[in-house]
Amino acid sequence: MSLVWRGSLAARGHDTAVTVAPGEVLAVVGPNGAGKSTLLELLCGLLRPDDGTLTVDGETLVGPGRFVPTHHRRIGLLGQQPLLFPHLDVLSNVAYGPRSQGARRGEARRVAAELLDRMGAAELAGRRPAELSGGQAARMALARALAMRPRALLLDEPFAAVDVNYTPKLREVLRDALAEIGCPAILVTHDPADVIALANTVAVFDAGRVVETGPISEVTSAPQSAFTRQLFA
Repeated sequence: MSLVWRGSLAARGHDTAVTVAPGEVLAVVGPNGAGKSTLLELLCGLLRPDDGTLTVDGETLVGPGRFVPTHHRRIGLLGQQPLLFPHLDVLSNVAYGPRSQGARRGEARRVAAELLDRMGAAELAGRRPAELSGGQAARMALARALAMRPRALLLDEPFAAVDVNYTPKLREVLRDALAEIGCPAILVTHDPADVIALANTVAVFDAGRVVETGPISEVTSAPQSAFTRQLFA
């Protein structure tokens, strides 16, 4: 289930290429405005590139004469805010993904219950989003993304709204979940602890370009750019 992207968006000066293997987590780092979030928007279909190709699990989602819309890509996106449906309880929120893909109500709720149990959150099933802490809401958003059985997972500063005391536990939950589903994942973050705890490789963005890339061990031990020297100091 590899993800291969090569494309450009002239309006934002964006011209990038990334390849993420099955089970690999690519951390994307860089200064503000470097194009990190633009990459995620291009991959999930919120932006249309001027040219380029995107293949996931061997299927071309973007290419000459082809642009698969967001809701048909099966690419999960977990952002800074959990964006849970306030009128649904936790179980129904997590079951929403399978239901949107055609699963029967009972099957969708079974999948959701299994995910909640695996994350040690079965007791939250009947709560509404307004009753959750920031860490609990982030965990539920992750469960909802995983319930869709994504072919690739995009993570945009997923711990930004989480209490710092809860972040290490959530990293552990996310690391275990990524290892289990084995799909390619891209993590946009400003926190070196996220990079070291979750990623296998790192790509450094600057002005819409990849200026440095490699395995975590190489980039952290011998950073080539001023940004990575400061980030991993």
